[in-house]
This record gives sequence, structure tokens and C-alpha cells, in this order.
Amino acid sequence: MSKTSQAAVRVFKTAGFAKAAKKALIADGELCQAIRQVVKGQADDLGGGVYKKRLNDNMHRSIIVAKAERNWIYEYLFAKKGRENIDLAELVAFRKLAKVYAGLTEKQLALLLKDKDLIEICHDDKT
Repeated sequence: MSKTSQAAVRVFKTAGFAKAAKKALIADGELCQAIRQVVKGQADDLGGGVYKKRLNDNMHRSIIVAKAERNWIYEYLFAKKGRENIDLAELVAFRKLAKVYAGLTEKQLALLLKDKDLIEICHDDKT
């Protein structure tokens, strides 16, 4: 994975996203590849650190929040056939969540990983 800055790029999924991705048969390798595309600008930038990316041969949409474009967190997954898009209230909530993630310290991030609230799926070129 290319670096957007000197710092390492890390990719995570929330526990809820992990369950939804497993049900949709979306593997971590696909998620890591999708982040490579997001870093290159191949996603919908919804503003405020929130991105929408198509997955699973365009059958699903993911909502990703970024912490300074170094830590990318898969937050929400939905089927294209089930709904067209997120609504404005959800977008506002995801933007607020992006600000919360942006304020996390490394210690807080480590605690989220330890408690399995977040699961790390890629780090730089490792998938």
C-alpha cells in the first residue's frame, strides 16, 4: 500500500462491520485492496473524513472514516439492493465519528484493538 505521508497507513474494521462483511463474504484482502483505491482517490469523498467505497463487485457499499488519512476505519456496510445511500443524518453522524477517531491517541487506539472494538486488517503493504 502506498503511503500518503511519512507515517504508516493502517486499516481497521469495526466489530459490527466485521460481522456484516463476513455475512456478505467480503474478505480482508478485498478491503485492503479497496483502501489502496481510496488512497488514490477512487472513492466518493463525502467530506469530513468520510468516504464511500463500492465493494463485492459493486453489490455493497462501505462507509470508511479516516484519521488524518493514515488510519482508515471501515465503519458501515450496506447492500446496494437494500438501500441506495445513507441519509443526511447518518452522514452527519459519520462525520462526528471521524472527528472522534481523529482525536484518538495511540494508547486509546491500542485499547480499542485490545477490546476488539476495532480489528486491524492491513498495515502498509501487509494484507
